[in-house]
Order: sequence, then C-alpha cells, then structure tokens
Amino acid sequence: MTHRRSSEIVVITGATAGVGRATAEAFAERDANLVLLARDAEALEAFAAELEGLWQVVVRTHTVDIADAEAVAQAAQDTVDEFGQIDVWVNNAMVTVFGPLSDLSAHDFRRVTEVTYLGFVHGTMAALDQMRLRDRGVVVQVGSALAYRAIPLQSAYCGAKHAIRGFTDAVRSELLHDNSSVRLTIVHLPAVNTPQFDWAASTMAGAPRPVAPVYEPEVAARAIVWAVDHPRREVYVGRMTLLSILANKVAPGLLDRYLARTAIQGQQRSQTGQRVANNLQVPQPGHRTRGSFSSEAKASGALRVTDRTGAVVGVALAATWMACRLVQRRMRRKNIVP
Repeated sequence: MTHRRSSEIVVITGATAGVGRATAEAFAERDANLVLLARDAEALEAFAAELEGLWQVVVRTHTVDIADAEAVAQAAQDTVDEFGQIDVWVNNAMVTVFGPLSDLSAHDFRRVTEVTYLGFVHGTMAALDQMRLRDRGVVVQVGSALAYRAIPLQSAYCGAKHAIRGFTDAVRSELLHDNSSVRLTIVHLPAVNTPQFDWAASTMAGAPRPVAPVYEPEVAARAIVWAVDHPRREVYVGRMTLLSILANKVAPGLLDRYLARTAIQGQQRSQTGQRVANNLQVPQPGHRTRGSFSSEAKASGALRVTDRTGAVVGVALAATWMACRLVQRRMRRKNIVP
C-alpha cells in the first residue's frame, strides 16, 4: 500500500479507551496516520475501523501488553518497516489498584509498576531507537499532577508517575548531551473522566471516583496534540494541576494532613468497590472514551506551560500563596492543624 508520506505517523499506547482513545481521534482529525497499541484485539480492530471510516487516515493496530518490552520494540520496528518513520510516540497505557498499602499485594503492586512505569520506559526506548536514526521526533509522556503531589489510596499509581518524571528528566539530559533533535515532553493531567474508575482493581469499600475537579478526556487529548507542536519541557492541564504542584513545593506537610483528612472518602462512591472483574491482568469489555462522571466533568481547560518568564513565576507564586492560605483556613476550621 502507498501511504501519504506527508502525514504524521503517530503511535499511541493504551489507545482503545479514555485519554488514549481521545488522543487517537484528535490526531486522526488532523490527518495523521495512526499505530494503536493495546491489549484487546477486538477493541483495537473496531476502533481502527471507526477511525478509518470517519477520517481518510491509515490505522494499524498491535495487540500488545506494554509490559512486554520485546513486543513493544517489535511494534515500533513494524511501524518503521511499513511507514518509514515514527514522528510522535504517546506513552499513555496504564493500570492501577486503589486501596491502602496494607491491603495491596506485592503481586498487584508489581503489575501496576510494570505497566504504568516500565511500560513508559519500554515505549520510550522503542521510540528513541527509531527516532535517533532520523534525529527527529517527539515522545509525549502522559503524566499527572500525582507525579508531584501523591495522594492516599493510590500509592502504586503515584509511585509510577513519580518514576516517569524522573526517568524522563534523565533521558532528556542524555539527548541534550548528544545534541539530539528528538524531544521529550510530559503532559501532566488533572483528574480525567475515563473508564479506569469502573475497571480498576480496588480494595476500598466504595467504588473508585476521581478527585474533583474532573475533566473530559478530550481536554487531555488537545493538550497532548498541543505539546507535540510546541517545544515545552512540561505542560500542566487545568488550574488545579499547577496549584497542586506549586502548593506541594511550599507546604507539603500541610497537604499531607489535608489529604489524610479529605482524600479517603473523596475517592469513593457510595456503592461497593469490591468487584470480581478488573483490568489489572486482562482487558475489560466496553471500551469507550468517557467514564461515568460526565455530569460533573469539564469539557475545556486551560494549559499551563513551563515558560519561566518573570510574569508566569510571579503569578504562580501568588496563586500558590493564596491556595496555601485557603487550605490552611479550611484545615483550621476542621481542627487538623493548630
């Protein structure tokens, strides 16, 4: 088959649901040819047919568990063999388990780490092996505010997101040392209305829910596409993402206590969270873009980028001070701090 070589070649992991699905749609809308990686072959083929029917793009699929480094590398090689290049690689695939550490098994914790952290390592390695040869390309890591400010009941996921940030910073410095034109960027997201809260493993009494404010996956997808076009080290999506990160730098102990008091019940719905089926080891049916929280989710959100101008720093510091004061007042009313 002859492909339109002027089109971008975009690889997306975890592409059949949530942020990955919305990102594939956003790139297809701008005429990119797509390579989709996920575990569910049926969901992949159905989504590929949908994309090709809506947009005149070529879509290829690979049934891959992102924890399998060799399979990921082979998918990258197959992409280059067919298309000749990889322009954008989006690391997005994740799994998680909700619950206090005392209730988690080492096996489950390891699985979250293998997918949500090592999966990003495998994707980055596979992408860079190909991109370095052409000295061009962008790797986008789908990060989180939780990469800076961890919260209770998500120790495995928060640990993985922290690790992704450290890993990416190290590799970025290596690329700079080599004078490489390949670029790494992280898009840090707020809570997003994806199906993960219906699929994730959990030991909590109540079914998992995102911490408000919640955004629709299309907001994240627009930020990822924006990050590809604009050379930024990191991109923060949503005001609360930036405020959480900055407030944690100023008063981490205060936030520890505030989250200890509010974030346990704040991440649970009233219905039971004990489900037999989850997507930790095998994919679940019903792949879709949005989750169960559209009634409260925002369909738009501002980007906050890491341009280090005096104006941005000044505004950020002022916002952080105001946020810390607000949190402190709330905590004093609840007798959390003296």
